[in-house]
Amino acid sequence: MRRSSPAAIAALAATARAANSSLADLCTVSNVQAALPANGTLLGLDLLPSTVTASAVYNASVGGGMGMGTGSSATYSYCNVTVSYTHTGKGDIIPLKYVFPQPSDFENRFYLAGGGGFSLSSDASGGLAYGAASGATSAGYDAFSYSYDEKVLYGNGSINWDATYAFAYTALGELTKIGKPLTQAFYALSTDTKIYTYFEGCSDGGREGMSQVQRWGDEYDGVVAGAPAFRFAQQQVLHVYPATIEHTMDYYLPPCALEKIVNATIAACDPLDGRTDGVISRTDLCMLNFNLTSIIGESYYCAAQTSSSLGFGFSKRQAPGSSTSSTPAQNGTVTAEDVAVAQAVYDGLHNSQGQRAYLSWQIGSDLGDADPTYDNTTGAWALNIPSTGGEYVTKFVQLLDLDNLSDLNNVTYDTLVDWMNTGMIRYLDSLQTTLPDLTPFQSSGAKLLHYHGESDPSIPSASSVHYWQSVRAIMYPDMSDEDALQAMSEWYQFYLIPGAAHCGTNSLQPGPYPQDNMATIIDWVENGITPSRLNATVSSGTHAGEVQQLCQWPTRPLWSSGNSSAFDCVDDAASVESWTYTFDAFKLPVY
Repeated sequence: MRRSSPAAIAALAATARAANSSLADLCTVSNVQAALPANGTLLGLDLLPSTVTASAVYNASVGGGMGMGTGSSATYSYCNVTVSYTHTGKGDIIPLKYVFPQPSDFENRFYLAGGGGFSLSSDASGGLAYGAASGATSAGYDAFSYSYDEKVLYGNGSINWDATYAFAYTALGELTKIGKPLTQAFYALSTDTKIYTYFEGCSDGGREGMSQVQRWGDEYDGVVAGAPAFRFAQQQVLHVYPATIEHTMDYYLPPCALEKIVNATIAACDPLDGRTDGVISRTDLCMLNFNLTSIIGESYYCAAQTSSSLGFGFSKRQAPGSSTSSTPAQNGTVTAEDVAVAQAVYDGLHNSQGQRAYLSWQIGSDLGDADPTYDNTTGAWALNIPSTGGEYVTKFVQLLDLDNLSDLNNVTYDTLVDWMNTGMIRYLDSLQTTLPDLTPFQSSGAKLLHYHGESDPSIPSASSVHYWQSVRAIMYPDMSDEDALQAMSEWYQFYLIPGAAHCGTNSLQPGPYPQDNMATIIDWVENGITPSRLNATVSSGTHAGEVQQLCQWPTRPLWSSGNSSAFDCVDDAASVESWTYTFDAFKLPVY
């Protein structure tokens, strides 16, 4: 019979004591103050005990996780805590929020949820669904009340670097550095008791998760990162690219023509994966085998409607500052000019020498960024610049406190490349979030679950593929593909979600979407159950309710029976090649 070590026995005893305490016993200002890490133990971070507040909340309804975990509200009792800290010698004050589950619900976990757009999450209750303490940070620029893009400039020409680095990665890392020992002491656990630490986020929340993997890797045990906004400069300027195509061509096609091109592409490419179900599960086969020119001459009709420009992180939701316009009914046929615009968008940005600057959205993805606006005065379609792309150029590149570009006069494809290059170099060590050496994270035993909707119309799914490829090349340069894939799958797994849009299902394609990522990562971290495929549930269409086991990249799905939910995960060299890009328009490597 194996005997437990004294340390293990002490840890179990401490956990039992914590579980036997009541919420009222623990949720006091004095207990929180006593639990704060002593100043000097966290280098550069000094806690301010006089700022502590603590209040018990009973039987309150909160959402599950980051809105992606449980899918329904539940009732919890917990302790709301606020405390502030300062950077040693700096004189700043940074308020934090923490939520601690009642002792009987606590499962030795600490959890952070990512935000979206230009905002960190201000909700500290996301961990309750997982028996986890969790937190949120003001980041030093009052992130509870403001988004980062509102604070990036002090004024024209003056960058708020404190806010930039805080938003990029430092604020969340410091929230975790403080939160873990605070959680341990709050529940009176021994220092030998493991606190499993998780991060879950999508869109910029996915970038935030990757920022923690890259910068604070040994602080986390499991990270779930969806559609990360890698390469902020390239990603944001990309949103200006479709409008630049139309401006350069001096042709603004009706949005209904764009919709027709997308829907006709979905219909034509759907069967290429072996099953006709309204979903392009193999956009690579579509790219390799379908020609958009075949749509020329097809008719379209759209009723009058109100439309909004598409922005990063929003995927058909209204972005701050973006334009809304009423459009008349549209009736016509797809022209060669219409197809030329769509093809240019899907091809991605190149400079005037034909060198590639960036990848683009997968064929069959919604083309909302190319939607022009309707000028009711002239009765014609006109230039529309999505605000988040335009705002990035004005605030982050031109350093002007403006919410969007007013026009694209004298703007060429080379101009877009220059804007990307300026943003990449200026924010290389902050917002780009592309460090490919994840050795501290990997060597600590942590696990990374990375996913991306294949038909994401906001952050291209190939962006995630490119980062995965960069990690493989940097961390396993001398291994064969087979050995490198095996080594990576033990701690870093990446999945493309067929048909999915930006951080959610796609109204154009009724495909699957993962619903239990946290359960998967917890099983992987705490129980050693390594996934080989990813559960994803179809929520609409003829296959609603079907659970598909998604393929781990770089294998790709292929049905041998069109009516079965089971498909093979195949190796396809031509497929992988279609996802592989070299950005020779830049002198620096783009990871």
